[in-house]
Amino acid sequence: CLGDRAAVALSRAGHFRGRTLFSGMLYAPLVMPEVITGLSLLLLFVAISAERGFWTVVVAHTTLTMCFVAVVVQSRLHALDRSIEEAAMDLGCSPVAAFLRATVPLIWPAIAAGWMLAFALSLDDLVIASFTTGPGSTTLPIRIYSEVRLGVKPEINAICTLIIAAVTVLIVVASLAAKLSKTQADNAAPM
Repeated sequence: CLGDRAAVALSRAGHFRGRTLFSGMLYAPLVMPEVITGLSLLLLFVAISAERGFWTVVVAHTTLTMCFVAVVVQSRLHALDRSIEEAAMDLGCSPVAAFLRATVPLIWPAIAAGWMLAFALSLDDLVIASFTTGPGSTTLPIRIYSEVRLGVKPEINAICTLIIAAVTVLIVVASLAAKLSKTQADNAAPM
């Protein structure tokens, strides 16, 4: 959600004061090593006396993944024809309604792709989670890593098999949905 809004701000707001700083801070996690990001967030949480746990991991993963979502959505917004949104405003929609009714359906695949990318990166992250998690809270990658150090157990194999099966099912469903959508578009196209 934050990555989508950041992408809209960067692609639609034009030049505003602090744009360079905003985009620099937004894209910094793309090029910064995860160890540096994790350590920086740990120092931030210590400085503000935040108890490390679930919410610190959420903030850390949001910081890490927001830039990837913004890149995906911003690229789709740049490729989008603004005249569709302008036509909706000419027909009586407010700018917000025109964006929601005309633009959001067109950028929905980019939003979904950004969400899936963010989910995969968050699920995969071990380094930042190890810096920001606290006692009593753990993430799946940390749990798997700590279990594997002591030897591979059947539970770890089962978890990994379930994750692979879920990803496979999602890929097959997405592929079938894309194929169905293309077929419907080809059938609806005038000859």
